[in-house]
Amino acid sequence: MTNPVISLDGVTVRYGDIAAIEGFTLDVEEGSLVALVGPSGCGKTTALRAIAGFEQPMTGTITIRGDVVSGDTRMVAPEHRNVGMVFQEYALFPHISVAENVGYGVRGSDRVRRVEEVLDLVGLDNHGDRFPHELSGGEQQRVALARALAPEPDVVLLDEPFSNLDAPQRERMRRELRKILKTARVTAIFVTHDQAEALAIADVIAVMREGHIRQVGEPDDVYATPVSPWVAKFLGDAVLFDGTVSNGSVPTVLGSVPTVLPEGTDARVMIRPEWIMPSTTETGTGLVIDREFYGHDQRVEIELDEGAIIEALVPTRKAIHVGDRVDIELADSIVYEV
Repeated sequence: MTNPVISLDGVTVRYGDIAAIEGFTLDVEEGSLVALVGPSGCGKTTALRAIAGFEQPMTGTITIRGDVVSGDTRMVAPEHRNVGMVFQEYALFPHISVAENVGYGVRGSDRVRRVEEVLDLVGLDNHGDRFPHELSGGEQQRVALARALAPEPDVVLLDEPFSNLDAPQRERMRRELRKILKTARVTAIFVTHDQAEALAIADVIAVMREGHIRQVGEPDDVYATPVSPWVAKFLGDAVLFDGTVSNGSVPTVLGSVPTVLPEGTDARVMIRPEWIMPSTTETGTGLVIDREFYGHDQRVEIELDEGAIIEALVPTRKAIHVGDRVDIELADSIVYEV
């Protein structure tokens, strides 16, 4: 990456003695959709607010399209950063129409044309005369997005954009949001605590914990090769086993897992449930004791002869039922030094 649209370098924001983010460094490419994901209180929203100009960092530099908007000797006001913001509560003006809300930040003679353009983009071209209270939650969210896009910002920031929607609306809006942002060719950063949401929408995920970024990468890479057991567990289900390296592998109840770690190293093995591949056999080393059928796949609970109980996620085309005996193979695994 040579010329990122947004660059944060060593940014620290403190509230009293507490560092909400510390040494925060991140580059965002043109046209990419980046998710800041992590547990509550990890600093996601603080990072977003620092980019928007609502928080002044104690240290570090924030650059937007090559211009320093926050640094040792410079602090550009939010209204002069050319940043669009979609708030968690949408923050629509209740007393004016949808079209007036969308056009609020647009100046110039082409204001009406631009409002019509973005309302069409978000699928609300026939809703301009309505008021916010006449819209569903999903429609209000799209109005908020249209308002952020209307002034043609360099970047759009979204703070937990789906938190006020019910589950069916949330899943639908995930797909719609990504399509809208990609069609608009806009660079965007959104904050979420929902791992599935981040994995489904983002081009790049930045996993945060305690004010620091723990890993940055494309969703499939971060999910398949997490840098630590904590990242692995945060991003999805993971089975963890502790052991000691012996003869080039770590012994576990699922068999020995090969590793390049030195002999005698304390290690932790991480296995995703979908990497566990049970197959039925009369002499299997495990017994299926429970099964949840989801249609596209199934979660099976297996009690091993050694007494341990594990869960596997397997395709429904495999005929596995409660009471079956199974052998287990591993499709993949990751070994960490403890």
